[in-house]
Parts: sequence; C-alpha cells; structure tokens
Amino acid sequence: MIRTQGLSVTAGGRRLLDDVTVEAPTGAVTGIVGPNGSGKTTLLRALLRATPLAAGSVSVDGHDLRHRSRRWIAQRIAVVGQRLDPDPSLCVADEVALGGLAARGVLRALGASFDDTVASALDAVGLTHRAADSLATLSGGELQRVALARALAHGADHVLLDEPTNHLDVRHRLEIVGLLRRIAPTVVIVLHDLELAARTCDHVVVLAAGHVVSAGPPAEALRPELLDTVYDVHTRVVADPDGHPHFSFSLPPAPAQASPVPERILLP
Repeated sequence: MIRTQGLSVTAGGRRLLDDVTVEAPTGAVTGIVGPNGSGKTTLLRALLRATPLAAGSVSVDGHDLRHRSRRWIAQRIAVVGQRLDPDPSLCVADEVALGGLAARGVLRALGASFDDTVASALDAVGLTHRAADSLATLSGGELQRVALARALAHGADHVLLDEPTNHLDVRHRLEIVGLLRRIAPTVVIVLHDLELAARTCDHVVVLAAGHVVSAGPPAEALRPELLDTVYDVHTRVVADPDGHPHFSFSLPPAPAQASPVPERILLP
C-alpha cells in the first residue's frame, strides 16, 4: 500500500498540493485524474520523494519514506513517465534490462533467468521483434511500450504511471491497459481519459487545484455533477451494452448577455 497523510507541496511560492490524503491499496489499480495543473504529476513525484514536502508524509507498506534511502525506494517502486527520452547508444533490450538493474543491482541482474525476464517483458508489450534495435529508431508509441516493459522487468511491488497510454494507437492502448494488473500488485496511474479511468481503475482520486475533491470507486468518484464543477463542462454518462460507462462532454452554455441600454437622447 502507498499512503499519503496531509501532504502539501509548495514551489515558487505557490501551493501545488494542499493537505492531500490518499490511499493506493495493494491488489488494486488507483487512478489519479483532474484538470491540467491540478497536481497529478506533482503527487506522483511526491510518492517517490522526488520533490520536497511542505507538510505531511508518504508511506510505502507502512514505511515512512522520510526515513528510507533512495535506493530502498528505487527497489520497491517502478516508474513509467509520460515519455521515454531515448539513449541512441542503447538497444531496446538494454533499456528494458535497466529496470532489473534498478531493483536487483548489477550482479543479481546477470544470468539466464534475468534474460528470460527481459524477454518476457518485451513479449508482453509486443516488442520482441525490436529487441536488438536502437531506441533512436522507435516511434513515440513504441518508446512508451519500452518504458512499460522496463517496469515489468523491474518486478517492483509498486508502480507509478504518468499517462502511460500517451502516443499509443487504439489496439496497443487496450493491450497496455490489460497489462496493468500484471505490472505490480500496487498500481497508481495518472490519466486524463475519464472513461478509461472508469473502466480500468478500482479506485479513483479526483484532484482540483491541489486538493482531493473526490475519492472512491469510479461510479462514486466520477459523478457527473462533480465533473461539471471540476472541469467546467456539462457531463453526460450512459452505460454501454457491456455495462461500462460512456462519458460525453460539452461546453456549458454561455451566460446570456443583457441587451445594451440605449443612450438617453437629450433634446435641446
């Protein structure tokens, strides 16, 4: 489990997160959603101790991260960012293997068993045929799949994903979503796609202006009336034939403007 208690983050004199308390239970996928600038990525960085805290705490399986080394954190938490910046000197398999190095160290990552781990991770994301290719030759979507394979090879108990479906086509997006529960026992994922969050996550946290405004099962956390306020839109939710929610959004009607008052004409 990953848990924050009263978490606050300040940067440049601005409060980015304010008194945020959330739980990401083991055995579940927890989604973090909210408008641009609501604090989603800042929250992920705080869960890694990658940004200073103004107040509050972060714990992983009961361990306060203030009292744990960065090595300890790296062994237990894998990260998939919004994009992978490729090192042209590395091939795909080498990049995936770095996930194992982060968790196990060089000596423990050597050997046939780890080679099998890398091969299995590449197969899971459909990139076995690109294993020997330079990262510089991959598309944005393929690089994102490499990042997910790296997290799989890491084998951590917890994984944080920041918009992992960025740059992916429809098929690969569905395949990656299907992998979420295989990546780690505890999954925290930032998403902009509310429909994907509703279909994929067991628990959803809605952020707005650095505050938690809703949290719970998707049907409770993603209520239309709440989304209307948070996103300043009009939200409509209907169930698909398979029972999954389908969201549609429209801009709220513009406020009616009062008719101009004609100037008073003064007669001489």
